Amino acid sequence: MSSRDESSGQGGAEDAVPEQLALIRESVRQAKVPRAKPRTWRGAALAKELPVARVVVDKGVLHLDRYFDYAVPEELDAEAQPGVRVRVRFGAGRGSVHGGRREGGGLISGFVVERLAESDYAGPLAALAQVVSPERVLSPELLALARAVADRYAGSLADVLQLAIPPRNGRAEQKPSPEPLPPPPRPEPGSWVRYGRGAAFLQALADGDAPRAVWNALPGPEWAEELARAVAATLASGRGALVVVPDGRIAARVDAALTELLGAGRHALLTADAGPEKRYREWLAVRRGSVRAVVGTRAAMFAPVQNLGLVAIWDDGDGSHSEPHAPQPHARDVLLLRAAHEKCGFLLASWSCTVEAAQLVESGWALPLAADREQVRVTAPLVRTVGDGDLARDEAARAARLPTLAWQAVREGLKRGPVLVQVPRRGYVPRLACERCREPARCRHCAGPLEAQDAGPLHCGWCGQGESDWHCAACGGFRLRAQIVGARRTAEELGRAFPAVPVRTSGRDQVLDTVPDSPALVVSTPGAEPVAEGGYAAALLLDGWAMLGRPDLRAGEEALRRWVGASALVRPQTVGGTVVVVAEPTLRPVQALVRWDPTGHAVRELAERAELGFPPVSRMAAVSGPFGAAEEFLRAAQLPSDAEVLGPVPLPVTDLGRPRRPGGPPPGEQWERALVRVPPGSGSALAAALKTAQAARLAKSGRSEAETVRIRVDPPDIG
Repeated sequence: MSSRDESSGQGGAEDAVPEQLALIRESVRQAKVPRAKPRTWRGAALAKELPVARVVVDKGVLHLDRYFDYAVPEELDAEAQPGVRVRVRFGAGRGSVHGGRREGGGLISGFVVERLAESDYAGPLAALAQVVSPERVLSPELLALARAVADRYAGSLADVLQLAIPPRNGRAEQKPSPEPLPPPPRPEPGSWVRYGRGAAFLQALADGDAPRAVWNALPGPEWAEELARAVAATLASGRGALVVVPDGRIAARVDAALTELLGAGRHALLTADAGPEKRYREWLAVRRGSVRAVVGTRAAMFAPVQNLGLVAIWDDGDGSHSEPHAPQPHARDVLLLRAAHEKCGFLLASWSCTVEAAQLVESGWALPLAADREQVRVTAPLVRTVGDGDLARDEAARAARLPTLAWQAVREGLKRGPVLVQVPRRGYVPRLACERCREPARCRHCAGPLEAQDAGPLHCGWCGQGESDWHCAACGGFRLRAQIVGARRTAEELGRAFPAVPVRTSGRDQVLDTVPDSPALVVSTPGAEPVAEGGYAAALLLDGWAMLGRPDLRAGEEALRRWVGASALVRPQTVGGTVVVVAEPTLRPVQALVRWDPTGHAVRELAERAELGFPPVSRMAAVSGPFGAAEEFLRAAQLPSDAEVLGPVPLPVTDLGRPRRPGGPPPGEQWERALVRVPPGSGSALAAALKTAQAARLAKSGRSEAETVRIRVDPPDIG
């Protein structure tokens, strides 16, 4: 009873409270079977069978990344089963032992992993404080997957479980899940017949096999229905399916396609937009086996689908698939681990093709699913290019910052429907390239990107070494060019040129989902393009150098992915669909777009990276921290003998008030970063070495200081 309650009593309250407490204590002492306190369970009998519970506690620090044993009181015996949430006391010293049982410490959450007859710990055990819920949310399969992800990314199991299991909601747990529906009939191939091995892939899924494929989807809206048919074929075999997509808009399209094909009640939609209660209720339905199919965003990569038969990911190059929270896993790699551990089918799908996807095909691990060239020509729009030479000769382009060809495409497209205008986001940092041939300038020592801050001397953005005698390896040129950022007045110029046409914008402030099939100008940033009913009549891809000039290894791949994603929303060239890209026509990504050959571009990129030792052929980790911290950390780490350390080099300072990028320095602080590169086969050893070094640092210096060194394995952007 609190002092506030005491003072609010009537007459004699000051004397009544001590008497009540004394009576309670005396009643507990005189009871034949003492009622133990959840705080300590002092005096309570332990479970007769398997009296030890092995628990993973919610302490996401590396030096505590192991299991802890607790005694199971008899009253908790029935509920304290493997997989349930519990509360335990953690941090009590050896001196806090009463009656052979450790007491004290702070209450923290955890999960029971298993029950044991005896512990391998010789000292006294603390008792489980509380079983939060009898719901078994941690399955053996999910535990094994979380352990594999933690080891791959040099993280802790507790951090991965925080990503894998949503927060508990009591009302959702109290509601029963519906009875599972019987398997649906096998779906017809439908538009899968457009792909050479499409029908055979569906047949293999329906037969209970585990095919693995990289699917280059044809442009147009049919991809959502085709993905739904792959899920339906898996459900027809009596197994489950999981589809991970970049954002809620795309998840809604796949959700609608599945509902139309299979009806309601056969799949769950797991997105953050659903709210905590609804999302947890859907997650429980999947965990209980009521629903066998899941469509969701990044966090759904851990969805506990029972008897998993297929894992699929759409547009694996999208940055939304990379988790920003520790240990920052990528959805593609998590699904690859699931496919290997659970021996299920795997489908990597996209309009474009990443280098990682090309590597899966080149290694023979997955088969390609692609249409022939004749089918591509029928469904893809006509792509036309405008280069620097055309802009220089074009008076209209110099005046309005838009070439004549683009004006004509807009004018003709508006006669038939909406026109999409893709403008790169602001804030892209330019990199240096040869002025003559536009070949990116790279370091002769490690092939990293060359930079020159504020017109200063050239230096490498990876290893930091200076470059005083650069020349282009492709054409022999000696002059460098900084890539331009984009035109900021594009939307204004288009509005003035076509005053009678409505102009809609889609970007960071407001992202449109769809636009009607009527003449309009739709100005969008990459990734925020709305879907037009019936497709766009034309599209303009402006300021190509802004995306191609990013100081990142994936600049060309990412630019092509963005262009293909926008162009896939345009009508086929057989009905007049046209795309105009403003970029140097001779560049490889531009040529890949003109030919609609993202796979060929990815294969060539993979060959170059293999020659230079770049990911994904090699494994790489980024170690960042304040000046001196990263270098000191790497000196203490026992890295593999074949590891190569690049750097450290200074990181750009984040302006105060701006959001910090995942793994980046705090705003206003000057940090540096080192890259550690190892050849194929040494990635596990590198992750283990970094994890061991970080755990030793944490145990020695305390968490607050050790947090200033951050590790990211396989960073998506390395410069």
